[in-house]
Amino acid sequence: MLTAPTLPADFNDFLGNTAAVESLRTAIAAGRLPHALILSGPAGAGKYTLALMLSMAIQCQRQPRELRSYEPALGSTGQALALFCGHCSNCTRIASAINLEEQVAAAVAAREELRETDKKDTRVLIQPHPDLLILPPDPPQLLIKLGQVRTLIQRAHYLPAEAPRRVFILTAANMMKEAANSLLKILEEPPPTVHIFILAENPGELLPTIRSRCAAIRLGALPLDEIEGLLIARRPEVPAKQRALIARLSQGAAGRALGFDLDAYTAARADALIFLRNAAGALRNAAATASGAPEPALSLPKGLDSETWDSRHQSRPGPAAEPDHTALFKMTETYRTGADGQQKTTALLRALSLLLEDLLLLDSGTPELLRNIDLRAELDRLSQSLSFDWIERASHALDQVHSGLRRNLLRSLSLDAFAAQLAEPVHS
Repeated sequence: MLTAPTLPADFNDFLGNTAAVESLRTAIAAGRLPHALILSGPAGAGKYTLALMLSMAIQCQRQPRELRSYEPALGSTGQALALFCGHCSNCTRIASAINLEEQVAAAVAAREELRETDKKDTRVLIQPHPDLLILPPDPPQLLIKLGQVRTLIQRAHYLPAEAPRRVFILTAANMMKEAANSLLKILEEPPPTVHIFILAENPGELLPTIRSRCAAIRLGALPLDEIEGLLIARRPEVPAKQRALIARLSQGAAGRALGFDLDAYTAARADALIFLRNAAGALRNAAATASGAPEPALSLPKGLDSETWDSRHQSRPGPAAEPDHTALFKMTETYRTGADGQQKTTALLRALSLLLEDLLLLDSGTPELLRNIDLRAELDRLSQSLSFDWIERASHALDQVHSGLRRNLLRSLSLDAFAAQLAEPVHS
């Protein structure tokens, strides 16, 4: 069972990206932190954690400082870096928002208790402190909506109540068009007492006009050996083989590695593999039909007997066997509506994305960079049927699935359409 997230005791405990963090601490100490800042990086890189820590440094009642010495050759004796005490009223209230998922779930549950007429106009907002407002993507579409941004704009024009500044954290870059346009207005003329942090896995999702009005800091991936060392220290119960796999699957994100649920990932990956096997089988059949030769029998993946293979929704292969579309559609039918279905779909799409990246790495001749290292043999077999052009098309189709789900399209139908598209031959 994974433990609840906790905030690092100080900036020195924040994992990785030391230079980026120190530049932000220096800016806070000097009173030069930009009014709007995009913190980007992969999921689990610590963007939200860092945003809370920066908010604490801005709003801490004690405003402690750390003096960092320079090399004598630089001609400077030191540099002031912002800290937070972690104990004052401002710090403790801000730190209470570290478990964002729990906070959002509580806000959604509270909204469900409202009358139907009030639910429509009630947006999910997290406010652990009068001068800190957190805007997460609003369920079920998981977009930051106009009502949330309007609340930000309204409160930004009030003076801080208890702290030196008002801080607003947008925890994702995916916004409704109207919300993005409204946010642009406050970014053009921000009040002097306001700081806005926008967290983004992919800053390209933001409007160019928003990006041009914000400073940007990227949290880069940590090296594999650092991630493995972190897992040895923090999750010593994980066996060495699983540790190596988690280190690669976490994509250099320390937070993702520490919270990685390998069982849940492998379950999602088993479903993702059904899409790829189905597509590979269909493409082999199409090639065999075009050439007039019978399709060769497929060999079972290493370590799987036929009964286990069948239990994973894959029909037994044989000469000229058609891929089992019925089994695939039965699988996609399990991706129902609701919060559980949404989490399951997100896990499936992430697993598919990583598998497609691995196929691309094999195609480019860099197998040493594979993430799903335990599937090397099967990925080799799949790569013989799935060309670069097919991988490119599949990646675009995956983006379309993400877009459709944000528009609240039915999940099972979106996945069925995705599977059918993958099974079509690529025409040059």
